[in-house]
Amino acid sequence: MEYIIYTDGSALGNGASDGASGGWAFVARYGDMKSEASKGYFKTTNNRMEILAVIEALSQIQDPAVVKIHTDSQYTIDGATKWVWGWIKNGWKRQPQPGVFEDVKNADLFKRLHALTRFHKVEFIKVKAHSGIPDNERCDVLAKAAAAEPTEIDEGFVPSVKTPKEHKPWFRYKR
Repeated sequence: MEYIIYTDGSALGNGASDGASGGWAFVARYGDMKSEASKGYFKTTNNRMEILAVIEALSQIQDPAVVKIHTDSQYTIDGATKWVWGWIKNGWKRQPQPGVFEDVKNADLFKRLHALTRFHKVEFIKVKAHSGIPDNERCDVLAKAAAAEPTEIDEGFVPSVKTPKEHKPWFRYKR
């Protein structure tokens, strides 16, 4: 028998560089049993909540298991199944252009997720958000409710640093 798990993350005001309140949720099924959980955070991002939802769901399973994770987050799927191998090879750095390396965003969470996908046999299944799948819809409701009433601090959240655009002095413009 296998676990069937739906996950979702939510962030309210996600465009804010200093973070937004967010929440994660999962609905897990194993045979006739059903479990669901959610939690809200004061400052975080939607991507962090999407990843954390999967981590929290997989962490509840104590013995190695076959798990099907249904998520609408292509970022989480690609990070866990494709990009992680390059990140590991490069010491958890990404290479946006030749010769330039920078820290992987959300590396703290992707490291945890990678360990869990090595422990369990995980298959990621991409679902379309808001497509009427009952467990997926339930996750969306739970994640949004958790985001609206945060109780936790996302210790790994790093506010984005926006550098001011470089302005050319007026005398360098051609007339």
